Amino acid sequence: QVQLVESGGGLVQPGGSLRLSCAASGLSFNILGVGWYRQAPGKQRELVASITSGGSTNYVDSVKDRFTISRDNAKNTVHLQMNSLKPEDTAVYYCNAKPQFPIVGPTYWGQGTQVAVSS
Repeated sequence: QVQLVESGGGLVQPGGSLRLSCAASGLSFNILGVGWYRQAPGKQRELVASITSGGSTNYVDSVKDRFTISRDNAKNTVHLQMNSLKPEDTAVYYCNAKPQFPIVGPTYWGQGTQVAVSS
């Protein structure tokens, strides 16, 4: 059974940091591209950061220079280090994984972890 489990969310003051983790089980992790999405109340889900199976990364402009995505294939885990957090970063953060092109396969989602940035 395939599972993605996020952890590391919580309440933090503006300017603070959090590190989210996405642990995968039940699939070949090293062929997966992984993305972190977030959804704030009343807003559409947006892709925040992604990392390919080869380690290439991409970020939405609003988090560049503040967030860093990384992967540890030995531990089947992807991390999202979030620094200089702002109130507008408040959202539920979801991990998404799917086989990296040209491999074809289903897309998987985690259950989400809440991040709240507030003083």
